[in-house]
Amino acid sequence: MKRIVLFMLALILSSSLLSGPYTVQAAPSVSIHAEAAALIDVSSGRILYSTQGDKSMRIASLTKIMTAIVAIEHGKLSDQVTVSRNAAGKEGSSIYLKLGEEMSLQHLLYGMMLRSGNDAATAIAEHVGGSVEGFAYMMNEKARLIGMDRSSFKNPSGLDEEGHYSTANDMAKLTAYALRNPVFRDIVKTKVKKAPNPNESWDYTWLNKNKMLNLYDGADGVKTGYTKVAKRCLVSSATRNGQQLAVVTLNDPDDWSDHSRLLDYGFKNFPLLPLVNKGDEIQGTPYVAGSSFGYPALESEKNQFTSQVKLNDQTSANYRLGQAGVLNYSMNGQLIGTVPLYMKGSPRLKLADHGAFSFSGSLGGTSSGADKWLFIVQYLFRIVFTGRSS
Repeated sequence: MKRIVLFMLALILSSSLLSGPYTVQAAPSVSIHAEAAALIDVSSGRILYSTQGDKSMRIASLTKIMTAIVAIEHGKLSDQVTVSRNAAGKEGSSIYLKLGEEMSLQHLLYGMMLRSGNDAATAIAEHVGGSVEGFAYMMNEKARLIGMDRSSFKNPSGLDEEGHYSTANDMAKLTAYALRNPVFRDIVKTKVKKAPNPNESWDYTWLNKNKMLNLYDGADGVKTGYTKVAKRCLVSSATRNGQQLAVVTLNDPDDWSDHSRLLDYGFKNFPLLPLVNKGDEIQGTPYVAGSSFGYPALESEKNQFTSQVKLNDQTSANYRLGQAGVLNYSMNGQLIGTVPLYMKGSPRLKLADHGAFSFSGSLGGTSSGADKWLFIVQYLFRIVFTGRSS
């Protein structure tokens, strides 16, 4: 009972770590064929275009974006996963795993994301979550933590099932979150992958089903999807001039063309406007910016940004660790990003620049608060559902 109480407490506390700057702004029109669609700037999380973006719909194998990021964050890539009867016999698209076959979690992730293997997705779920049901719980927890409040996951593959759905806007949020993970980024931009095949003398060779990788200049992800109910679904991403955009379309009979059109639209109309560079001196203070921050903006929006310095209490942990305060950026009064402030010459300036936007909302320019509560949720999950604390 004590464990369950602690678990529920962690869930309640972590509920405050949702939301981000996802407001859809007015912009030039664009014509596409999708029933629902969303275009997002990955670094800022700003949704640049949306049509029926909050409509609950089937998402087919786009589900595997969530499966992949949950497995990457909770699993060990070098683990050898044993294929169960349930996984080997899973219907739909497959990488043709055999009962009892062993494959590393890393290779299973490639097989799932490049070839959309439902067998790989099931094997991953059973290994990381203890069961498909346990893993689905983890998927829904991750969805809640990053603000996907109109989504529900029942399985790791995306096979049609009652109560399994999402929206274009939610999937855009998920994609932007996942693309901030280097392992995920490397997987989804891979065009061809080879993996050991214990059943034959030749290796597995997986060609990525995502044609956008070859059709669009700068394309670097993400995932295709199709079922008879969901129809054609697609998430793509591309990077140009240091800016990464991602597109989601649901039920789109002309998705390859529409994705090219939407990516072009985003890069043309919402270029990344640099607001501060790491190391820049902040006027009126002895401090410098601890990270760079840019925001996608229309030409007409460039004069709508404001910034405000907020200093940390000198008795606070952040101050003792070298962070003097934060520089908050707003657009039309809405907080859009937070940059840490350090003394010039601070050793913390040598750390990797993680950007100013956090999917957990306003956490002082870092994700430490979200990471703390996510760790608690993950730890308690292991205890309650698997009986393991490590």
